[in-house]
Amino acid sequence: MNVRVAYGTQGLELDLPETTLVIEPSETPGLPDEAASFRSAVRAPIAAPPLRELIDSRDRVVIVTSDVTRATPNERLIPWILDELGHVPSAQITVIIGTGSHRATTPAEMEQMFGRAVLDRVRVVDHDAHDPTQVALVGTTSRGAKAYLNAQYVTADKRIAAGFIEPHLYAGFSGGPKAIMPGIAGIETVKFFHSFRMIGDPGTTWLNLESNPTQEMCREVAAMAPPSFIVNVTLNARREITGFFCGDYREAHLAGCTACKAQTAQAVPHRFDVVVTTNGGYPLDQNLYQCIKGLSAAMSIVKPNGTIVMCAELSDGLPEHGNFKDIVRARSSPAALLEMIGAPGYSVYDQWAAQSQALVQNHAKVLLHSSLPDDTIRGAMLTPVRDPSAAVREALSQIGEGATCAVLPHGPYVVPYVGETALV
Repeated sequence: MNVRVAYGTQGLELDLPETTLVIEPSETPGLPDEAASFRSAVRAPIAAPPLRELIDSRDRVVIVTSDVTRATPNERLIPWILDELGHVPSAQITVIIGTGSHRATTPAEMEQMFGRAVLDRVRVVDHDAHDPTQVALVGTTSRGAKAYLNAQYVTADKRIAAGFIEPHLYAGFSGGPKAIMPGIAGIETVKFFHSFRMIGDPGTTWLNLESNPTQEMCREVAAMAPPSFIVNVTLNARREITGFFCGDYREAHLAGCTACKAQTAQAVPHRFDVVVTTNGGYPLDQNLYQCIKGLSAAMSIVKPNGTIVMCAELSDGLPEHGNFKDIVRARSSPAALLEMIGAPGYSVYDQWAAQSQALVQNHAKVLLHSSLPDDTIRGAMLTPVRDPSAAVREALSQIGEGATCAVLPHGPYVVPYVGETALV
C-alpha cells in the first residue's frame, strides 16, 4: 500500500505491505472561524477574568511563546493577542521566544513565525538560557533544584503564555506550565529538569500528568512566577486549530490535555516487529536531537529487538549547535553511552536527548532515512537507509511468515499504546 508520511515540508511516499497498520490521530476538524473562536475563548476563559479586563493599560506585559521547533501557530495567535490588548501601548509589550536550551532564532525564522507586522509592532526577543544576566532566581524546588527564570518575565506586571498542547515524551503533554519550565528557564535549571534520574523515572512518559517528576517540576517552577493567563491550542494534522484553552494556566491546561488525549492517543492490539515512524515533518524533524520524540512513540509499540524505521529530513543536521552531536559520538554503543551519562557527576546540557535515543536503541534496532550523509548517521550510532520502503520489506523478510508492521505517518503527534494508557 502507498502511505504518505510527514517528512520535511513536502512529505514522503512509502510503499508498505498491505497488512501494515496505519496509526493516525483521530480526525478532528479545524474550527470554522479561528479568530472568532479565539475572541470567545479569551473573553469567557477558564477559571480567570477575560484577558482584556485582566490587563490594565499601564501594565508591562510579557508574552511567552514557543520557538521554531514547535508547530505553535504564532503567526495567528500573537496578532490576535495583540489586538485583544489594543488598550496597552505597544512599547509596554515584549514577546519572549521560549527557546529552552535550543539555539537562537534567525531573523528569517522570526519573520516566518510572527510576520513582519508583529515584529514592527512590538519587541520580540529570544530567551537565552546560557546568559546568567538574563535570568533571576525565583526559588528552590522540592527536589533541590535552583529555579532560574527569564528576568524580563519575572518582573513583568502581567504574563501571558501562548502555546500548543501536544503529547510529550517527558512531561506527558506540552503547553501550560511547560512554556515557563523549561521554556524560559536558566540552563542550570534546565539541566536538572532533564537529568539522568528525571528522564529515567518510570513516571516520565507520554500522556502522564500525575506522579511525573518532569511535569511536577514544570508546575512547581511555574508557580513561583505564574502566568497571569494562557492561550493554548490543540491542532490537527493540517495545523488547523481544533480547540482553544484559555485562562488559568492550570485549569485551562488540564482541559486542553484532556481534549488532546482524545485526539492523539490510539490503542493498538499488540506490539509489532517493524514500526515506521516520522518526527511529524517540519518544524519538528529539523534535527536528530528532536527525533527522540518520534523514536519514543515507535518504541511504545515495537517488539523488543524489533526494528524502527525513522523518516526525518534533518535539514538542521544532528544539529551542529549544542552538545548532542558530541555526546552521541562519544561512545560506540547505546549501553556505553547510558553508562557515561549515568555516571556520578556527569551533567552536560543536551544529554537528555542522547539518553532517550540510547534507551530506544537498547530496545530495538533503529534505521534512519534522512538527507544527511551516511557517515554522519553512522557516527550517531544509527543505520542509514536510502530506501525506507525496501528497508521495511527486508526487515520483515528476515523475520519470516507472520511478521507484523505498523506506521506512524505523523510520528509523535499520535501516541499509540498497547493495553491501558496513563490517565490525564
